[in-house]
Amino acid sequence: MTAPTKRRQRRGVVLLRPVPGNSVVHQLWAGTKLLLVAAIGVLMTFYPGWVPIGAVAVIVLISARLANIPRGVLPSIPGWLWFLLFLGGLTATFAGGSPIISMGSVEVGLGGLLNFLRITALSIVLLGLGAMVSWTTNVAEIAPAVAKLGRPLRVFRVPVDEWAVALALALRAFPMLIDEFRVLYAARNLRPKQVHPSRRGRWRRWWLEAIDLLAAAVTVALRRADEMGDAITARGGAGQISAAPSGPKAIDWWAFLIVAAVCGTALALELTVAGTSAVTR
Repeated sequence: MTAPTKRRQRRGVVLLRPVPGNSVVHQLWAGTKLLLVAAIGVLMTFYPGWVPIGAVAVIVLISARLANIPRGVLPSIPGWLWFLLFLGGLTATFAGGSPIISMGSVEVGLGGLLNFLRITALSIVLLGLGAMVSWTTNVAEIAPAVAKLGRPLRVFRVPVDEWAVALALALRAFPMLIDEFRVLYAARNLRPKQVHPSRRGRWRRWWLEAIDLLAAAVTVALRRADEMGDAITARGGAGQISAAPSGPKAIDWWAFLIVAAVCGTALALELTVAGTSAVTR
């Protein structure tokens, strides 16, 4: 008898659940992380070159190393995603552009492929930034940080505290709802399925199962909302969520200086060395 083959279990996406630790990245104020991510996002929007992308990737990798982020938090990449990336790179190659390489009597322009790879790398880097904030920040620290950052908007009668509370509740409820939906989906797969010979019967069964699943999801969400409302009321109301004291410390100013130095150097190299080489080509 042959030994049964072990099917490799896929790792899901781990978000909005901080990795336990007490590193320098964990000790940063949540508002500092949000400001740094926003600043880097603006930089990547106006200067999405290879040098800034590489600099931000180095920041993400060093931060992950300092925070002791394990490899197990990274999700498994499905095969269809690799196929889509290959298909996108293949179609982007047809756009041509410099640089051009000669393969015998055929000239192939790699400009479209390089642009596709640059956009893909930019997306991965930005996703890594968001994941680092999620893995090193407690959800309870987000609302006080947002309330403090939005304090100047109170002059214009903007409901900053209410927005911060709504954001905190959404971030708290998101992981719970994902777990509940996974349980509902698993329970649905365990139900015996009726086999209909006609295509119309199969479509009707699919629609009925989708309606039942949506109804169960709405019921679970309402039940979770009722339980969360009771818990918030028992702890002093929604105002206590954004009223927790928070603010930057000395380590946050060092983080600002380091990120500003790295991004500034990358931007200078992008505008001088990389820009000059592009003009020369």
